[in-house]
Amino acid sequence: MENIDSTYLAKLQDYYADNGVLPPYSTIMGIVGLKSKSPVAALVARLKLLGYLESTPEKRLKPGKRFFERPIFDSVRAGLPCPAMDSSHDTLTIDEYLVANPSSTVLVNVKGDSMVDAGILPGDTVIVEKRNVANVGDMVIAIVDNDFTLKTLGKEKNRYVLIPANPAYPVIRPEGDMEIFGIVVGQFRKYK
Repeated sequence: MENIDSTYLAKLQDYYADNGVLPPYSTIMGIVGLKSKSPVAALVARLKLLGYLESTPEKRLKPGKRFFERPIFDSVRAGLPCPAMDSSHDTLTIDEYLVANPSSTVLVNVKGDSMVDAGILPGDTVIVEKRNVANVGDMVIAIVDNDFTLKTLGKEKNRYVLIPANPAYPVIRPEGDMEIFGIVVGQFRKYK
């Protein structure tokens, strides 16, 4: 995509983030600084061809499949600094990356610190694929005595147990019913 179109797309993405909808052509003119609707129509056509925009049956603009792609930069070291490069090599749509089955995927906010040694902190959000079967070693949302908990599924003497990732918490050895609500497939946190 041409650099100027990338700049225009970024402005449309910011508008969408602020308003939850894409603007009409007349508003796009002002957002991107074009003087008439013809160049806006050409821009929209190019962005549609590239998969960034689509039209609804009512002829309104909506985000296309690639609208939410974000550039992936080569890498960054968490140790010693390395030379900075301003070139991206690929793109990624976060939803497509983390959500394989949209109809069975939910987001769950984490409360408590029983999984901190697994890198899951209070306030994080985990992406959970709802299913009632899990493998030993899977991080799961389980229902024990009608309460939800986030733990790693383990097994002791042919019985399933729920293992925390914080030594301050005991292994849960359910006496009654335990049900798997879903498998954790990802997580994120927002920094302030």
